[in-house]
Amino acid sequence: MKKILACSVLASALVSVSAVALDNGPFTPDQSRAGRALYAANCAQCHGARLQGAGEAPPLSGATFIAAWGNRSSDELYNLVKASMPYGNGNSLDADTYRRIVSFVLAANGAKPGATAFTGAEKLKINAIADGKMPAELAEAPAAAGGGGAARPATSYPPGRFGVTVAGALKSYDPVTDQMLAHPKDGDWLMYRRTYQGWSHSPLGEINAGNVKNIQLAWSWAMNEGGASEVTPIVHDGIMFLSNVANTVQALDAKTGELIWENRIGPAPTRAYGATRSLALYGDKIFVPTTDAKLYALDAKTGKIVWQSVIEDAKEGYSNTGGAIAIHGKILVGLTYCNRYETKHCFISAYDSDTGKVAWRFKTIALKGEPGGDTWNGLPDEFRQGAETWIAGTYDPELNTTYWGTAQSKPWTRASRDTGGGSTLYANSTLALDPDKGTLKWFYTHAPGENFDLDEVFERVLVDHGTSKDLLTIGKVGILWKLNRVTGKYEDSAQTLFQNVFTKIDPKTGIPTYRKDVQDAKVGEWISSCPGPAGGHDWPATSYDPKSDLLVIPLHQSCVLMRAEPMEKKIGVGGDAGSQRLFEMPGTDGNLGKLVAYNTTTMKPLWSFQQKAPFLTGVLTTDGGVGFVGDFDRRFRAFETQTGKTLWQTRLPTSVQGHVISYSVDGKQYVAVETGLGGGSPVGKPTTLMPDVHHPNNGAAIFVFALPDQR
Repeated sequence: MKKILACSVLASALVSVSAVALDNGPFTPDQSRAGRALYAANCAQCHGARLQGAGEAPPLSGATFIAAWGNRSSDELYNLVKASMPYGNGNSLDADTYRRIVSFVLAANGAKPGATAFTGAEKLKINAIADGKMPAELAEAPAAAGGGGAARPATSYPPGRFGVTVAGALKSYDPVTDQMLAHPKDGDWLMYRRTYQGWSHSPLGEINAGNVKNIQLAWSWAMNEGGASEVTPIVHDGIMFLSNVANTVQALDAKTGELIWENRIGPAPTRAYGATRSLALYGDKIFVPTTDAKLYALDAKTGKIVWQSVIEDAKEGYSNTGGAIAIHGKILVGLTYCNRYETKHCFISAYDSDTGKVAWRFKTIALKGEPGGDTWNGLPDEFRQGAETWIAGTYDPELNTTYWGTAQSKPWTRASRDTGGGSTLYANSTLALDPDKGTLKWFYTHAPGENFDLDEVFERVLVDHGTSKDLLTIGKVGILWKLNRVTGKYEDSAQTLFQNVFTKIDPKTGIPTYRKDVQDAKVGEWISSCPGPAGGHDWPATSYDPKSDLLVIPLHQSCVLMRAEPMEKKIGVGGDAGSQRLFEMPGTDGNLGKLVAYNTTTMKPLWSFQQKAPFLTGVLTTDGGVGFVGDFDRRFRAFETQTGKTLWQTRLPTSVQGHVISYSVDGKQYVAVETGLGGGSPVGKPTTLMPDVHHPNNGAAIFVFALPDQR
């Protein structure tokens, strides 16, 4: 029997209430007044100062909120808020704080205070006490205690100046060339997953399966708090370039951890899960795609800004979290948070590395009159949204082709989008682009007309099997796909964990068939999805070990009931319009984490193991026959690549996440991993499903391990 957890269906029936809104809500004026400041301190970083929602955080006021919650109860809202908020740290506040926050949310939807204090146990239909209309006096952000400005979120970025805050200069810097990027030195880690092919594999072998038990901390470095962190350290010639919260970039001596220079580009984080995943190196510059949708070029020696370009207007909610890739003197980046109805759409773009001038843009939404434009069920262009690029692409120099994944169309569900059975191109696709011109060579749609926030946006791994040039990728539904990267033709697929979304996959075309109830679902109906939006597979990346032909994949095992909510067709309206209730994946005994290794020639699993805590880092494999991965419960472990056997583990201050790398300085091998917070569904869902795991709300740092020096 499926065990319904924290955000679950409540068994109690609702108290019968009049269809006419009650004169007074179930809370006092003092509760809603105090709740306003508490909301600003604990919730506004995700849901917005005016409860408007952003990204995966739904609106908490207005027509969309009432559509989702009007027929649900006030105690259900309280229990959900208590179990899952603040983001990544549910159940961490006292009960009175949660009661006051919910009282404010109800007041912000037009509910009037009364004489009775809200306890959280009231079973009142929300649309009987609220109409979604925010009173004028609540439309402005609240003042902070003591006056002057908006209340600061509890986890907000500490005050301080921006710009070059630590001045210094590298003694020397070897400019990064196309040849270096295509054939990096063994000791360097020059890009997101080390190589253009996206392997997340190190050719270093000093640390091996026989001696990894002896590794110890070489150095550590505290990182910025106050926002999401999913870092990939970049290492070149013994210097580590590290991105931090608030778009801070630091240059550190990779052997000792000594800071050389620091540039706090800013701004301070405005959303709790907007993270920068990677930097790019080219020539004498470092390229920083920022959370306010800009691209900066920094002088690698000093950290000073050389130029900046606007990717898109951050005031309209756009961002970039996926990192960048440098190809032929162009810096390629994606765009995220394209989930509002408007005339703009998401795109991939390229910038001249010397000047910052736009070289090209490729729009990831097919509009009317364009190829693929007939796949949106006739929707006007302004109501076609989504297809973000959350992860930087990979590249094949021989084919001169770059490969990018795209996210789902918005809103999440077919019924909310009004797209019928349309495939909504180019959402949930692999795109093969010419990196010089930005033109489309081919595309493959993995999940046409996706319905459950199960996007296929993650890493594209390029592997040769004899003369066959293959591309491997896995998304949230947990299907490992193999395509021919020359033609885009489907070759094979494998189901890596339990899924009930597709009833079959055509063995020739790879086209999946959805369950009948998914195809027929209507607004307001709950239907199940296994996996749920945390994955399957999410942003923690796979690793390909060329020696064993194994792709090691971190997986997440949880499910949801999802209900399509109505979305008003109006410019400026946005959101995901999908309510969720979490439950355990059948057959897992509550084990959210799964690590599995697949042979990429046969597409068969070699080994797997499960554990309670999900994995929150990308996997690293090495030529020493050992891999590394970290998890939600603060464990960082080394495992044998061929068997999955744990060889060593330690516990770090908070969740171990980001991307593990290995590098060498003066012939000595190091392994670096981050601890941090934020990270979307892979963090938010286990926070709700695993209330017994204590998850510190601080502790961002980089930890670097090595074998002890020989005496």
